[in-house]
Amino acid sequence: MPERDTTPTRIADEPKRVFVTGASGCVGHYLAECLIQETDYDLFFLVRNPAKLRVDCNARPGITVLEGDLHQIEQFGSFLKTIDYVIHTATAWGGAQEVFDINVVKTLRLFELLDPQRCEKIIYFSTASLLDRNNKLLPAAGQIGNDYMRTKYTCLSRLSSLPIASRITTVFPTMLFGGEGNKPYSHISAGIPEVLRWIGLIRFLKMDASFHFVHAQDVARIVTHLLSLPQTEHEQWLTLGSDRTSLNGCIEEICAYLGKRVYLRVDLTPALINLIIVLFRIQVGPWERFCLDYRHFTYKVVSPASFGLPTYCGSITDLLKIHRIPPARRLH
Repeated sequence: MPERDTTPTRIADEPKRVFVTGASGCVGHYLAECLIQETDYDLFFLVRNPAKLRVDCNARPGITVLEGDLHQIEQFGSFLKTIDYVIHTATAWGGAQEVFDINVVKTLRLFELLDPQRCEKIIYFSTASLLDRNNKLLPAAGQIGNDYMRTKYTCLSRLSSLPIASRITTVFPTMLFGGEGNKPYSHISAGIPEVLRWIGLIRFLKMDASFHFVHAQDVARIVTHLLSLPQTEHEQWLTLGSDRTSLNGCIEEICAYLGKRVYLRVDLTPALINLIIVLFRIQVGPWERFCLDYRHFTYKVVSPASFGLPTYCGSITDLLKIHRIPPARRLH
């Protein structure tokens, strides 16, 4: 006799139930705040330490903080079958075994525990470092990238085999900035003061390279909007970022903001960089060597404007203002 289906059915006029992992991280804080303020969903935030979640979870009804992590995701098995939307931002950064367990094994297990008949959409966070300029997988990322990148690459290659694969939208943030007020800083934003400390020297250098960046507030705005769209109305892979920014243009914009003149620039050509590496005996790993040669980490990106939404941070100048860097009043 077949086992009786005991999965709770959803009443049509009930709010959607949204499960968010990694809510205490940089992106997670912006997402939590955006979901609380702009939706009426029932929200469930999975965090290892509730004390690190610095958003007002009493702002309205329907907000629940779940203490736990992906290591014990099976304990939430029955609960996960009642979930309509999942936003999976949680990740591990270091330690080979830890990174593989969280970024591959437990991530896939989380998705397996969902009910394909009920769960309408999964937003899975990956990284644009895995992609080439045509938004296809970049083999080097899976072969010589760090532990984080290789595990993200492995997980991405396995998603298509899941029963719920058609419900998964993977987002690939480019260089991620964020952190202000009660929100923790991203790794890159935390390094801004150090870059500005050396800008007096950096302004004399130039290099043929380019990139995209995105602010966590814009990521949160896009992801919240995606939840309201039918799965068929957007691509399953979305790279999130601003317009392409050249490295030289970035330096010039920072210097203009800080009132520093740019002149007598030394071109860091590949030959000159290789000479510096040899002369100063700098240790350069395979992935770092690849990045020095590849140089242009550019993609086909979407931004809030792609969905008719306002953009919070679209330029380097915007970024400096958000981080409360005071502009100079004159050149020096």
